[in-house]
Amino acid sequence: GDWEGTKATIRRRYSNVPQLTTAELSHWLKAADRPAPLLIDARSKAEYEVSHLQNAVRAETRDEANALTDALPRDHAIVVYCSVGFRSSHIASWLDSRGFKDVYNLEGSIFEWANKGFPVYRGSERVHVVHPYDENWGSLLKRSLWAPLPN
Repeated sequence: GDWEGTKATIRRRYSNVPQLTTAELSHWLKAADRPAPLLIDARSKAEYEVSHLQNAVRAETRDEANALTDALPRDHAIVVYCSVGFRSSHIASWLDSRGFKDVYNLEGSIFEWANKGFPVYRGSERVHVVHPYDENWGSLLKRSLWAPLPN
């Protein structure tokens, strides 16, 4: 897998979506002086159930994202992630078009987050595996972090 090419493609395809680095998000989540963003996981239920970022809520489709965010003020910060950033950028772009002013894609998404040693959870328990999506995209995730793929 090629991170630089993947990130460049996402930035080009979703040029309206600000990209937040994993280090920036980690810092933000620890900041006492800044309210935490709504974290949206744009992956499938099966992927989410393996692991996710702490307090992330799942919204794989526009309808699900709409249901989650409908009552939020339009200036509420939202960070969307998936495996590498394509699905989350799609949802982030859509939220932007709905009038949300502070929406980010987590650049590198959960693969880069976990690769850098930032914590992932299954429920309230910290775990050390991530759903690799498939053999191809999974090449961007450290093999030691791969959850077994179902047969």
